[in-house]
Amino acid sequence: MAFRFATAAAMPKPCLSIRANQSSSLDVSDLADDHVSRSKKNFVFIINPKGANGRTGKEWKKLLPHLRTRLGGHCNICEYITSAPSHGVDITREAIREGADAVIAVGGDGTLHELIPLGTGSDFARTFRWRNDPHEAIERIKRGGSAYPTSFKLHLGFKSKIDVGIITAHTGEQHFFINVADIHLSAKAGYYASKYKGFGNLCYVFGALRAFIGHENRNLKVKINGGDWEVFHKVTAICIGNGKYFGGGMKITPTADPSNGKLEVVILQDFKWYDFVLKLHKLYSGSHLSEKNVCLRSVKSIEVVEEMSKGDIYVQSDGEHLGFLPAHCSILPAAINFFC
Repeated sequence: MAFRFATAAAMPKPCLSIRANQSSSLDVSDLADDHVSRSKKNFVFIINPKGANGRTGKEWKKLLPHLRTRLGGHCNICEYITSAPSHGVDITREAIREGADAVIAVGGDGTLHELIPLGTGSDFARTFRWRNDPHEAIERIKRGGSAYPTSFKLHLGFKSKIDVGIITAHTGEQHFFINVADIHLSAKAGYYASKYKGFGNLCYVFGALRAFIGHENRNLKVKINGGDWEVFHKVTAICIGNGKYFGGGMKITPTADPSNGKLEVVILQDFKWYDFVLKLHKLYSGSHLSEKNVCLRSVKSIEVVEEMSKGDIYVQSDGEHLGFLPAHCSILPAAINFFC
């Protein structure tokens, strides 16, 4: 079951009593409830009940009594259930504006994507080596997150600064992403995979098979860090990583570190369908960087356009379809406090 917690710690504000339920807005009052401790932190849990094909909502109901037992003495627990796409965005904004000390996403990468931006893949969790165990996640929140790899050790007790990516697609609208943004075949596969979520991780296989129908590698123009345009011939996919994994466990940008102020860009060129079959194990292990038709760049910004515009090159971030090229990505270093 893909069911994990990701926590973004809001900047401290004067303590407010935040009570949330399944209504359309948060009920916020200035410490009006005598039952709410003035000395406790306010933690808002945002649950995507449709995550992991609906299992998240069911498991959350089972887990809530345990969560209250383990964390209730340390914080005010406020739960809120999302009811529609982008609902988590509105809840998060209001919670932080009204003084929440932390917002915890319960779901998949799509839920996390909405909030600042965990569903079927939970790929961002893999970067931090989180295990798929909600009880362990609760203990990690309580402890303050000591179980990080050395490169991600926390510097502020229970908080760590991590980067957030910004992507602007053809509509001109900006979107934040925390894991991976991608272009062309992989983005097209992600688009179709979303239509097969009921099959679990097999949705990525079905999505990839569907994406190959009519696919052609294309010449794309790339501008890195505001420099000159470069033409990359026969591009199959461009993956721009703040995290290491996407697509249900593929280690596509293995050198990515969400706390180093850079995005890792992997460009796959002239891949045929049989290349993916023969080299799939390398994509999962992260050893594909040694292939001659794979290019790696570390960037602070990247812009991608078609050499000859047809308007049909897919763009996505954190598994969410954003439209088509052109696209511009940049990094916001140390943008949020994060603990898990």
